[in-house]
Amino acid sequence: MKTYVIGLDYGSDSVRAVLIDTQNGAELASEVYWYPRWKAQQYCNPSENLFRQHPLDHIEGLEHTITSVVKQSEVNPETVVGICIDTTGSSPMPLNEAGVPLALVDGFKENPNAMMVLWKDHTSVNEANEINELARSWGGEDYTKYEGGIYSSEWFWAKILHIAREDKAIKNAAYTWMEHCDFITYLLADNKDLKSFKRSRCAAGHKAMWHESWGGLPAKEFLFKLDPYLSDLRDRLYDDTFTSNETAGHLNEAWATKLGLTTKCVIAVGTFDAHSGAVGAKVDNNTLVRVMGTSTCDIMVSSYETLGDICVKGICGQVDGSVIPGMIGLEAGQSAFGDVLAWFKGILYWPIDNLVLTSAILTDDQKQKLQEELDAKFIRTLAEQAEKIPHAVAVPMALDWVNGRRTPDANQELKAALSGLSLGTKAPHVFKALVNAICFGSKMIVDRFESEGVKIESVIGIGGVARKSPFIMQTLANVLNRPIKVAESDQAPALGAAIYAAVASGIYKDVIEASKVMGSDFEAEYYPKANEFETYAALMESYKELAEFVEKTIKK
Repeated sequence: MKTYVIGLDYGSDSVRAVLIDTQNGAELASEVYWYPRWKAQQYCNPSENLFRQHPLDHIEGLEHTITSVVKQSEVNPETVVGICIDTTGSSPMPLNEAGVPLALVDGFKENPNAMMVLWKDHTSVNEANEINELARSWGGEDYTKYEGGIYSSEWFWAKILHIAREDKAIKNAAYTWMEHCDFITYLLADNKDLKSFKRSRCAAGHKAMWHESWGGLPAKEFLFKLDPYLSDLRDRLYDDTFTSNETAGHLNEAWATKLGLTTKCVIAVGTFDAHSGAVGAKVDNNTLVRVMGTSTCDIMVSSYETLGDICVKGICGQVDGSVIPGMIGLEAGQSAFGDVLAWFKGILYWPIDNLVLTSAILTDDQKQKLQEELDAKFIRTLAEQAEKIPHAVAVPMALDWVNGRRTPDANQELKAALSGLSLGTKAPHVFKALVNAICFGSKMIVDRFESEGVKIESVIGIGGVARKSPFIMQTLANVLNRPIKVAESDQAPALGAAIYAAVASGIYKDVIEASKVMGSDFEAEYYPKANEFETYAALMESYKELAEFVEKTIKK
């Protein structure tokens, strides 16, 4: 009998489900659900770097996407043997003692502090700084050493500490906190015991300073020095963690009925989107997988023998089994990649939104058609014109830190910058400068890995930017001076989650075997142009000079 698995991938803006044939990785059906509350920017304040999401966006999206792919595929529900969830991270949310998100509890339903704290929320910069200072000074274990040596405001403990200090009602009502990937898995699974429920090794290791060598999460003594609340909370979290090839439970009766599936369906341990995306793209030794969307996550795997005692500085962690069980997963990334270009698009759209599309001269139908045409052509036309600008023409220099810097060396207080503007600078010049900047930021990550002894022989790009922007991908190949393959799958993270589900369901013995059969093929490859690298290497030095000046001189 044929068997099928479902991968559920939660991104920043939407959730998508894929239903996959375990025999060959063929996608039988897919569905996307855009978060309505998030789209309306409820519970967010970008000027304060506050980004929260209501869990109802995720719960409603879960039901819609899975029921849709099951219906589209027309497969026998008995043959859907596993589900795995991947999400953004670190994106924790507070739960009460019954395991219900506080955002679904009366009294908290419109409170932003009760929502899921999205990865890109940087309201806890001060708390992250406190964690870093204490880790270096308290006289005990440095709990940041396997997380690049710098704890980020994008991560678990900093976010919880910030909200606990800001909102006593949330602090008192929150029995525990869960990462997004753990909560959705918990929602579906039949194990409802919060203490024994299997939490994600990927989430815990990369974002919550969990490591086997010191017995799991940071010691209560360390957390107490930050805030007694964190020390108490530790007892209500978890001790062990689990990799996504393992079973978190089976689909519970309530959700089996909602989704049209059976309670025999295995629910795998949850994970993060970038890590499952690397699996979907057939990650291997010495391969850097770039998950390229609103931000980037750069994922590698290494054997224990190769990495040895190296603690790679300035990255987002090295965690046993976070990508492939039996190997060390390494994560880096940029806080903004596609978001840099989206920011620029928003700047240019201001007169369109506020003058053109509000004009009484145009009918509603004309406005809609104009909006659709602009959306279809805007970035593509900018890219076409930017690509035609010769290197001899002065192009501004830009930094890609519009949402701070994730790696190397996390610093979310940093701001972006533009230099070298003149009266001859036009929109395509600035666009080209921003594309250069996001590629230079990528090169800084590659250089850091290699300076720390982690060899990179090949690069794989996945995600919307990789598939839709030849100009960006060619620029990136030129800057990195390496070929870049582009994964064919539109949904590599969801496919990777499906691969985990196939292993947890017993269809394959391990993730490597499953990914070879089910993983994505490649649709394109970009090669560096021999005459371009030296030009970009010189521009890279200017990028470094501007970065050093801004980091040392410009204060927020």
